[in-house]
Amino acid sequence: MITVESLSHRYGDATAVDDVSLTVEDGSFVVLVGANGSGKTTLVRQFNGLLTPDEGSVTVDGHDVGDEPVAARTSVGMVFQRPRDQFVAATVGADVRFGPENLGLDRAEIRRRVDDALAAVDMADRKPDRVDRLSGGEQSRVAVAGALAMEPSHLVLDEPFTGLDLPARRSVLTRLDDLHEAGTGVVVVTHDLRDLLERADRLLAMSDGSLVADTTPADLSPLRDVDVRVPDGR
Repeated sequence: MITVESLSHRYGDATAVDDVSLTVEDGSFVVLVGANGSGKTTLVRQFNGLLTPDEGSVTVDGHDVGDEPVAARTSVGMVFQRPRDQFVAATVGADVRFGPENLGLDRAEIRRRVDDALAAVDMADRKPDRVDRLSGGEQSRVAVAGALAMEPSHLVLDEPFTGLDLPARRSVLTRLDDLHEAGTGVVVVTHDLRDLLERADRLLAMSDGSLVADTTPADLSPLRDVDVRVPDGR
């Protein structure tokens, strides 16, 4: 479980997140929406210690993220909006190995995690391939595999469909469905609810750094004043 209590984060004099409290339950599928600059990315990057709150706290499974960032990054996997921003190695296999190696796991366990993670995104035979020669959709899948190799209880994806064509988008959605069905909690940050509305258990919305809605797909009325794309007919 991810618990955020009275969290605020500022960049200089600008407040990006303003006194936000929320809980993300294990195994849930949460979609966090809002316009660009609403504070979505700043908020989720606190979940595993990539950013530190100026006020308030974040705990993951009862552990304070500020005190135990390694534990948080093991429990909460993060996939950035631009996957290449998180790649640390030249080849697919080396990049997915990086996280488990830094946990100090033995070789057999590292190999198992890498094989399982790449199989989950249909990239099992691509270990030797150079990351910089992959398509945008393939890079997204490798980024997901890198997060999965940490065997997180939650997977957070920030605008995962940016720049993807339709087949790549469908491939990522299929992987998310499989992960959620297997019990992994999923948090998707987006401004576009297409293809996600029917998958979500819960919808959160941010505006100007504040959490302004906490609803379900059955009731979209709280999103009326939020700049978000809703599927036709809803």
